Amino acid sequence: MKNLICFALCLFLIITEGCAQPPVTDNNVDPTPLASNVKKKKIKLALLLDTSNSMDGLIEQAKSQLWKIVNELSLAKCDGLKPDIEIALFEYGNDGLSAETGFIRMVCPLSSDLDNLSKNLFSLKTNGGSEFCGQVIQSAIKLLNWSNDTADLQMIFIAGNEAFDQGSVNYAQSCVEAKNKNIVVNSIYCGNFNEGINSFWKNGADITSGSYMSIDHNSKTIFIATPYDNQIAALNDSLNKTYIGYGKEGERKKQMQEEQDRNADQYGTANKVSRTVSKSSSVYKNESWDLIDAQKVGAVEVEKLTADQLPAEMKSMSVTERKVYIDANAKKREEINVKIAELNINRTKYIAEQENKTTTNTNTLENTMIQSIRKQASKKNMVFE
Repeated sequence: MKNLICFALCLFLIITEGCAQPPVTDNNVDPTPLASNVKKKKIKLALLLDTSNSMDGLIEQAKSQLWKIVNELSLAKCDGLKPDIEIALFEYGNDGLSAETGFIRMVCPLSSDLDNLSKNLFSLKTNGGSEFCGQVIQSAIKLLNWSNDTADLQMIFIAGNEAFDQGSVNYAQSCVEAKNKNIVVNSIYCGNFNEGINSFWKNGADITSGSYMSIDHNSKTIFIATPYDNQIAALNDSLNKTYIGYGKEGERKKQMQEEQDRNADQYGTANKVSRTVSKSSSVYKNESWDLIDAQKVGAVEVEKLTADQLPAEMKSMSVTERKVYIDANAKKREEINVKIAELNINRTKYIAEQENKTTTNTNTLENTMIQSIRKQASKKNMVFE
């Protein structure tokens, strides 16, 4: 009898435990374990710009179209995850640079510091002209921190208007080196399409299965104003107020952030809005100086910071007050970013409608780069949404 009672009790527990579990449906499947097994990809992009005398128009396009390109990169996803994005900048063909380096300078290494990239891009000046494409590609390969993972998307974009085979370093050899390191070379000739082919720009890209393109580098960037621009621009000011600079770089970096807002604004409100959209995306990271971004990635322990490492408004705060202050600003930033994203959906739709109504020049740095990025990203199973 006792055994029968024990058996019945065990049976009851098994049945009730089974009933307590929710039915297995697609909605109840937890995707987290799957996502944790997926490795986040990287997009590494090096922009090599000819800064010889004839390239003022190219530099102007790069300055005015930077944030449009960044916004395109921010849309990339693979296996539901957004890749980490790093951008580098080189200048070449400038007689103001050292002849020993082949008139080449690494302006910025591969980095996610977009404000620093913008600052250095706006500092570029044209001068002289000895353009060695093979050597600048080789320099980018050697000096930059490229990935060894073949799943990552790695691209060089080189733009200029002199023959691709100039200089002592053979361009074909440099492009083979790039291919062996899983780097795609995309060449952008500033001038007539067939002239670029005849001067080996297409051949250089073909070696790495990259894209060859030509642009009208003197064409002015066309910005389409939208009814949403003023709202987004106003949110940019609110967004800046949520940044909490810390450490030696905090104050300087906050000032640089505002300086790059002004640089973008030189090309009008629509361009400043493009930058604001970039700042509200996952691509814009500032963990080296902003307490909110730093705390997200575990780069700082707030309780261990000394008063001299904190901004003026936090120096007298207790550890508890610090955490409350940071959390409040983080929440505010998230809310602002959501508003910007919502407005940008309507803004993007409006721009697309206006572009369909008019004939705009698509033969620009921005459009050729975006076309190539999408094409090459698809080979790495990346989508843009």
